[in-house]
Amino acid sequence: MTTHLTTGEVDLPSSSTMVNDKADFSILAGKDLSFSDISRNRDYGLDDLIQSILHRSCKAVCHLATPCDPDLCTVVGNIASDITADLEACLLMAARGKGHAYNTRSKGRVNKPRDTVPANEHLDAYARDILKWTSKKSSTRLAADNIAPFLESLMLFIAHHIKDHYRRHGAADLFKPEDCRLILPVNNDMEVERTDFDSADYVDLTDFFSVKCGMFPISNGVTRQKAPAPHLIFADAEMVGHPDDYTEAELRLATKTKALFFNQHNRRFAWGLTVSNCNIHAYVFSPDDIWASTAMDISGIKGRRAFISLLVNWSLCTVDHLGFDPSIRYVVDRSFGSPYLKIDVHNMDKSTGKVEPQTYYSQWCLGAADRLNGCHARYFAASASPESMDKPAFLIKDVWMATGSGSADDAHESSVLAVLHSEFNKSNEFSGSFVWLVSAGPVYISQGNTVVADSTATAFSGLSSTTQDAAKGSDSTQGSSRSKVQHSLNRQVRQHRCTVTKWAGNMISEAENQSQVVVAVADAMIALNAAYDKCKILHGNISNRAILLQQTVDGIRGVLAEFDYACYAGVAAVESPELMLFQSMRSLDNPRVVRTFLDDCESLLYLVCWLGTFGINKAERAAYIAGLPKNPYLPILTWNQGTTADIANAKRLHVATEETFHSFILSKMRNGPLRPLAEAMYMALFLHP
Repeated sequence: MTTHLTTGEVDLPSSSTMVNDKADFSILAGKDLSFSDISRNRDYGLDDLIQSILHRSCKAVCHLATPCDPDLCTVVGNIASDITADLEACLLMAARGKGHAYNTRSKGRVNKPRDTVPANEHLDAYARDILKWTSKKSSTRLAADNIAPFLESLMLFIAHHIKDHYRRHGAADLFKPEDCRLILPVNNDMEVERTDFDSADYVDLTDFFSVKCGMFPISNGVTRQKAPAPHLIFADAEMVGHPDDYTEAELRLATKTKALFFNQHNRRFAWGLTVSNCNIHAYVFSPDDIWASTAMDISGIKGRRAFISLLVNWSLCTVDHLGFDPSIRYVVDRSFGSPYLKIDVHNMDKSTGKVEPQTYYSQWCLGAADRLNGCHARYFAASASPESMDKPAFLIKDVWMATGSGSADDAHESSVLAVLHSEFNKSNEFSGSFVWLVSAGPVYISQGNTVVADSTATAFSGLSSTTQDAAKGSDSTQGSSRSKVQHSLNRQVRQHRCTVTKWAGNMISEAENQSQVVVAVADAMIALNAAYDKCKILHGNISNRAILLQQTVDGIRGVLAEFDYACYAGVAAVESPELMLFQSMRSLDNPRVVRTFLDDCESLLYLVCWLGTFGINKAERAAYIAGLPKNPYLPILTWNQGTTADIANAKRLHVATEETFHSFILSKMRNGPLRPLAEAMYMALFLHP
């Protein structure tokens, strides 16, 4: 998805940049093996997570795609009305056994006479398919593989008319080719995807079917498309054979959406669809919640109109309404050999109030968003020009960080780094132990004629208020829904932020050998101790992303990064990191606990154990995982499975005695210096006098 953002305006994808070729996106596609996805089994607890954050029957879901421009909104409404009228006429003709050529459409709501649409055999076929679908009653059970062609026909019918409308009226309306896209099905085959549901414990796969929705320029032909480049996949639609199977369909949709967040680095939120018989539900996946629309019943004209309006809005709205971050754009430039990202980091001039972007360029995503919900942290090795991307000078972090309010102030991490640099720049002893901040601030997006700081408060306020109203009017049987809404509304606001630091090196999880890891861990321990001893600052978020490997003239040095969750000694934590794998047992027991220096040391031990078991870099991890059986018995995996209580209990069992730690953890680690390091750290932390 290639977009352009300037202050006050958004340029939408153009046909020249929305390519569908064989460009290599593997560098940017998030192919690394994530720590949270090290197990090949279905996501543990994902189904429970969905039910805890899913809000059903939210009427405002589809309105999230409505354009901000009131004039364009009127045009979109008129187009949707025209397509609805065309579809009803086509269905009537199809029912009478006549083709589309007999349909001389009446004058529509656009301020021009509607001319007759020429005969189109494809439209005839689409109309016949849609008629078969709409003639079914909602209670009729349809096989999922029978529903998919019906949905595709409806999507193609709508896309054809959007393209036809632009051909006849585009010059007089408010949108141009670069502002318009076609939402088309992109499946190559009709095979059921079995990636996460190949166990006999799950529902029969024949009850499910998927249709991927892709975005294409208005110049494209209106047919089912071949699989496009990863950044052009827009959403997933899950078919289900019976309404009773909706839970499994939603789980499949959530699994695919999680992959979408992982592979598309400019995702703010994601759309999705589920289809059961004649009922279509739209879903919005935000950083903390999932909203499901009311049912759009395709067997009735009201439901057909609602779905048509949704697809028209998707075709003409700005990219931020589609769920994309307009400050991060995919660029396909053949002169650079492979696609790259163009990233705008915004800084507000406090004297003028204007937002000025500084543009960076990146071909390397060092860390992708590997969770369905949460902060969706992404890391990019970047440079100031496309020509120097192979020699990055900056590390950019894009994150949805929880804050106490919707303020645009990004003072927390930057203020912590300022304190550290102020203290340690007085001497050279620790001056290079911490990353150097270049800039930090909120991501700004255009909303109508204004530019606002992006946050969950601004992006999803309509959904939250609508869901709250629905909960107030619910009866006693929907008490759980009411409690979920209240939990959602009590959750802290997440602000979309971007932080730029000077390039210090790769993450510790990309070391060349174990000796480099040992050196980096030792340096990190020294830096943690210095930050606590001199500034009373506790890190609170030790992970593979928090320790960088800096190459100096004297060799490798560990540099401490990631101070989002830092706090001062004696102060309760505001929020715990989302990656529970490396959290201390006290933090797992109580996210608001008053942390100590030992919590950071404990997290560092868990990181050493994990790297020593699965491998210190991507190649080692891939080889190790490839050799594992389908359901391996590795006790350390329980550090990343289940609830916080489950993980805390597993860690307590493993560190209870020297014997249990050796049996469960040390014996499973690779040979090398990390094993004795882990043993020494364990003895110092848990068996000290």
